[in-house]
Amino acid sequence: MNHYDLIVLGAGPAGVSAAMMASAKGLCVALFDENTAAGGQVYRAPILPDAKMDGAEFRAGETLRDALARSNVRLFLGHTLWAVTGDYRVDALGPGGSISCTTTLLLVATGTTERVVPFEGWTLPGVIGLAAATILLKSQRTLPGKTTLVAGCGPLLMAVAGQTLKAGGDVKAIVDIASRGEWLGTASALLTRPAIFKQSLSYGLPILRARTPLYSRHTLVKVSAHGDQLLAELAPCDASARPISGQTKKILVDCVAVGHGLTPSTDITRLLHAKHHYCREAGGWIAQTDANGQTSRERLFVAGDAAGIRGAAAAIEQGKQVGLACVGIILGHAGPEPAAENFSQAWQHAARFGQRMAAMMALREGHVESIPPATVVCRCEDVTRAEIEQACEAGAHDVNQLKAWTRCGMGPCQGRTCGDIAAELLAAKQGVSRESVGIFSPRTPLRPLTISEMTGDYDYSDIPIPKAAPL
Repeated sequence: MNHYDLIVLGAGPAGVSAAMMASAKGLCVALFDENTAAGGQVYRAPILPDAKMDGAEFRAGETLRDALARSNVRLFLGHTLWAVTGDYRVDALGPGGSISCTTTLLLVATGTTERVVPFEGWTLPGVIGLAAATILLKSQRTLPGKTTLVAGCGPLLMAVAGQTLKAGGDVKAIVDIASRGEWLGTASALLTRPAIFKQSLSYGLPILRARTPLYSRHTLVKVSAHGDQLLAELAPCDASARPISGQTKKILVDCVAVGHGLTPSTDITRLLHAKHHYCREAGGWIAQTDANGQTSRERLFVAGDAAGIRGAAAAIEQGKQVGLACVGIILGHAGPEPAAENFSQAWQHAARFGQRMAAMMALREGHVESIPPATVVCRCEDVTRAEIEQACEAGAHDVNQLKAWTRCGMGPCQGRTCGDIAAELLAAKQGVSRESVGIFSPRTPLRPLTISEMTGDYDYSDIPIPKAAPL
């Protein structure tokens, strides 16, 4: 079993930056990611290696991947992480089968999970997340649909709409929970980030040229099947995203791409019992860390959006800072390196804009309150809002009791899709804080695995049969 000074989980901007920094300073570093190429969601590589794409994000991703390829970081791409133990043993499943290795320091840079607040019809075929639409456009160069409705909140709205139009698609409308005033409030922070401002223009100009209708302060309330297409119904809403009774609008499309923000990925830090706290403006539950990204558990670090939503630019700088901190621990430096302060300042500068975007994507109370009782919340186990509230009335006062009584969060996603909404419903029903209802306890395997994947080419004839014991 191989041992490393540092294992980094997640090959997005934060993970790659930390791994390369630590490796360049002399540490033995391994980097794991379930994708076959580094870059994460923002700098996602096209699925075909010879595919050429334009845009600043693609070029930045290629630069990142080229630098990683030239480094001494040991890469385990295309590996699904399924277990991490308290002694920092990592178990993963890759093309060559199952592997295990240990590490002195562990850095979690696993990014985020997309949040979708349930509505009637959200489980229909053709309704996909904004993140899924991004993967189709960036990685597979495929349109989400011939005609698409883009709905939800946050910067991914304009990104998906702009990319769809640039790829030759037809965006029938953009449905934004936020008001125009909320977007104007981000202008000062945006102007401090010229690269992001330029990227925003590249998305916004195709939308303006196509004269795509933009419904600000509106929310998607229902999607129904209409022949081979989808009929989307939207309504005006208040600042808390609660639909306002009155006139609704219906739009016929092939695809509905919807997303209501991001939640930090904390399944590994929770599995290792690090302390967490709830911060709505940072995306939800996040691990408590010191200035160097170290959690309450010794030798366990977090960086990037897994530590709170701040965006890719901030993740790169934080990754470098945490990588240097890991170098100091392994090599026994008495104090921080001079460069660490520069990375910290760069992170703070980049994080200011990321914080504004995170605030716009924060879960809104009225949005959850408006979920119809019969609407499925947990897709894996078909648990509805009514069943969640019935369990609460019967005495389930935290999410793990709810999990045991209803199976909500017991499916393949282990609550990554439904956990945020189920906890919000439970807290609202009791009139208590989100922290008081807790968060689902993670279990291994962290991702669904089949027995055949774990065993490989193994047959009964391969089982050693011991000699019979003497009578």
